[in-house]
Amino acid sequence: MASQPVLQRSETITESMPEALRQSRYHMKKCFSRFVAPGKRLMKRQHLMDEVDESIQDKNERQNVLEGLLGYILSCTQEAAVIPPFVAFAARPYPGFWEYVKVNAEDLNVEGISVSEYLQLKEMVFDEKWANNENALELDFGAMDFSTPRLTLSSSIGNGVNYMSKFMSSKLSGSSEAAKPLLDYLLALNHQGENLMINQTLDTVSKLQEALIVAEVVVSAFPKDTPYQDFQQRLRELGFETGWGDTAERVKETMRLLSESLQAPDPMKLQLLFSRIPNMFNIVIFSPHGYFGQSDVLGLPDTGGQVVYILDQVRALEEELLLKIKHQGLSVKPRILVVTRLIPNAGGTKCNQEVEPIFGTKHSHIVRVPFKTEKGVLPQWVSRFDVYPYLERFSQDAADKVLEHMDSKPDLIIGNYSDGNLVASLMARKLSITLGTIAHALEKTKYEDSDVKWKELDAKYHFSCQFTADMIAMNSADFIITSTYQEIAGSNVRPGQYESHTAFTMPGLCRVVSGINVFDPKFNIASPGADQSVYFPYTEKQKRLTSFHPAIEELLYSNEDNHEHM
Repeated sequence: MASQPVLQRSETITESMPEALRQSRYHMKKCFSRFVAPGKRLMKRQHLMDEVDESIQDKNERQNVLEGLLGYILSCTQEAAVIPPFVAFAARPYPGFWEYVKVNAEDLNVEGISVSEYLQLKEMVFDEKWANNENALELDFGAMDFSTPRLTLSSSIGNGVNYMSKFMSSKLSGSSEAAKPLLDYLLALNHQGENLMINQTLDTVSKLQEALIVAEVVVSAFPKDTPYQDFQQRLRELGFETGWGDTAERVKETMRLLSESLQAPDPMKLQLLFSRIPNMFNIVIFSPHGYFGQSDVLGLPDTGGQVVYILDQVRALEEELLLKIKHQGLSVKPRILVVTRLIPNAGGTKCNQEVEPIFGTKHSHIVRVPFKTEKGVLPQWVSRFDVYPYLERFSQDAADKVLEHMDSKPDLIIGNYSDGNLVASLMARKLSITLGTIAHALEKTKYEDSDVKWKELDAKYHFSCQFTADMIAMNSADFIITSTYQEIAGSNVRPGQYESHTAFTMPGLCRVVSGINVFDPKFNIASPGADQSVYFPYTEKQKRLTSFHPAIEELLYSNEDNHEHM
């Protein structure tokens, strides 16, 4: 079979489709007549292909059409809204790139249309009155972030940190004035009112550069493993505070990284520099729904892998924070709070306990805050689809509880799933804190056409609330963590979970013409790791739980039938 043609990046489907239709005009007239014959409908790619099969009976002719440019365009089409005599195509030639065209079935005239026009045609299938309402609510989140730099290649999606490092290094180079934002950032660093790294005496880039040269000479006079305290006073006289490192060697390395970043910024060195800056001590993680606990909860409603993921994440985060703080030469104790819902009717679990230390950590706790209504505390479990009426009050109560436990604002807030991300975005906005979100699973892609059919599903799933919460959280987030590329942008044939929020409509509620841009550098892929106490090389036999071998063999090979052996 001949290889299928593809569009050149300089071409558009609007430009290519007229010629593709002209080459097979007779067959295309038949195809488009079949498309519009049943009346208004929404067709998926497979429906289109089935109609082509029915329209072109001759196998060789059908193969020629499908192997040509028209076949490629149809294979790129995710769906088509049929409003006779028009067929509007939503085509996706590459991950993250969308194009919309409208074809008149009577004369095969092709017209490029905007995303808003396409969504209006799609709405005509489900709610014609709403589609024609000139006052229909139209949301365009893209209009609010025009100053943010964007990736341009599908292959770059999810590599936000690398891209921003290159962008920042280009912005910082050229002059002392260009490097001033980095200086201002360093001057703002503090922990509980104590300056970190530099103080106000180094208030210009030139002063900082000169002081770094002198400081490097001072530190070089000491052996590599000399504790920071032995030369702390001398560095303070030069304008430097704690946070550079715990030994002379590490202090010298960090100072050299800053000197080089001020003189000739390099993306890799800039990343390394920021990894050493003491800016992270207190973290809050939100996961409101389900029974969040450490024992006797897995398998309960809305309680599963997300709980395990977060607890593993907390242990890894605390271990990393403790190591970084030690290497920074500080004596700060980090705090990590997992904020979830307190459930009075906890069903034998500890979900009615307000504060619970997290196993395997020294400074991390689960903090539970109840859902409240005008009648008081809500005692029973609530499905993750039904939590939205309680979340605004919950976010306010949670913020008060976090400040009470930490005695200061956290440095980072991380949300999990739709409800946790919404609460995290509300609290981050209130306290002006960096926000990260993790979706785990976006419900929109689990249920086909759940956006246009939201009214049918809303009584059970409340998608009107959930999709709105997802849009708010995505666009509020400073960064979004995903496990895979597919989660963001899918594959060549199927959009990703986040990409499905690029443009969609909920007829009768709102039309989202620009929801989220998957080329935004806020997207970063960080695949979950493995617990090395559970997964280890086969050569480390001492870690095997050999004491369980007899019981396992009994379970597997016993000839006796009882309640354990069926």
